Amino acid sequence: MNEVKVYGLCLGRLKHQLNIARKRCETLALQGNILLESYNTSDIDELIDILDLYDIEDRNWDGLTDKLDDLAQTVSALMRQTLMFAITDEGHLGFYFVTGGSVSCRLVESVHAK
Repeated sequence: MNEVKVYGLCLGRLKHQLNIARKRCETLALQGNILLESYNTSDIDELIDILDLYDIEDRNWDGLTDKLDDLAQTVSALMRQTLMFAITDEGHLGFYFVTGGSVSCRLVESVHAK
């Protein structure tokens, strides 16, 4: 059996946040990307510490993007929801619940746009 890593993400907390987000979507008819968590930084070293990504190979935006994309795919499969990392409007890393049919942006696109 392959090892599944969720690093510094708490699945119980995410399940609770997803439940709240789904209720908000139903009540307010929201669509798109709903922010579940913001890590209030875009500093690579801080993000590695916050999310326990110590096995990251390249400590640059490309390496971090690859690791976060893999992590989002793993957690999406576990939660049975589409989740993604992207940069918030404030320039911090955020973890989003994607309610639409397609993911509207990738982390790397958001990072390079800033």
